[in-house]
Amino acid sequence: MNCFNGEKYLREAIDSVIKQTYSNWELIFWDNQSTDKSAEIIKGYGDSRLKYFYAPGHTVLYDARNHALEKTQGEYIAFLDVDDWWEPEKLEKQIKLFEDKEVGLVYGNFWLVNERKKKKRKAQYVNLLPEGNVLNKLLENYVIGMLTMVIRRDAIKSLDKVFDSRCQVIGDFDVAIRLAAKWKFACVQCPVASYRLHGNNISILDARRQRSEMEVWASEMQQHPTISTQPGLAVVLDNIGYMKILHSLIQGERSKAFSLFWQYPLNFKKIKLLFAMVVPLSILKALRA
Repeated sequence: MNCFNGEKYLREAIDSVIKQTYSNWELIFWDNQSTDKSAEIIKGYGDSRLKYFYAPGHTVLYDARNHALEKTQGEYIAFLDVDDWWEPEKLEKQIKLFEDKEVGLVYGNFWLVNERKKKKRKAQYVNLLPEGNVLNKLLENYVIGMLTMVIRRDAIKSLDKVFDSRCQVIGDFDVAIRLAAKWKFACVQCPVASYRLHGNNISILDARRQRSEMEVWASEMQQHPTISTQPGLAVVLDNIGYMKILHSLIQGERSKAFSLFWQYPLNFKKIKLLFAMVVPLSILKALRA
């Protein structure tokens, strides 16, 4: 659990770990130099399984995740941010699936909880989330929430690097795809955790950074011996082009958007973009929000 000024939701996150029906765990709490009451909250629990570490210097999120990983001792590694929480049987359901020694990562469905609207819904509504050799399927449609991931330590060791410190948004996506190129994945089909939508989520606030990180990532993956051979990589590149045009429209850069639009391949998304181009900017921003 990585934390930087997470006091608002922290107790709910920690409590959801303590309430796990699977009890053989340790919680590595990496405090990225918080200035609120986060340290006071976790130190107040008195549970020896909670291991508190204070960062020697504040770092970007995925650097902080790497530092926290260095402190782990378990055979399996899971992740939970301070504003999310787990279902009580999450770990118990997932650890069983590692009996297959070829499985490097286990994930699950999860709830999206809209704090403002007081509503929740499943993140993924497909009949069956992919399992087994899932690399191409994940490139075509990425369905994994980091809060549901459990990774075998041997799988982590098989990577040249774990989290890419250049990433501030897509670091978990990058790790999952590189793992999928080497290992089988298993899945708990029901929701095992809840992701809180509160308006300050990094992935929501920084769509522009997400797109730029994806551009760099896709360019590099075109040289990867396994990922580059997957048809799904073309889908990723298509999505990047779509995001660039949509961002230009939202920023009011219509001439740039039109130039990119004519280079974009003819498909259903191009029809959606054509609709977006004739919609007034105020309505487009409202729809985007």
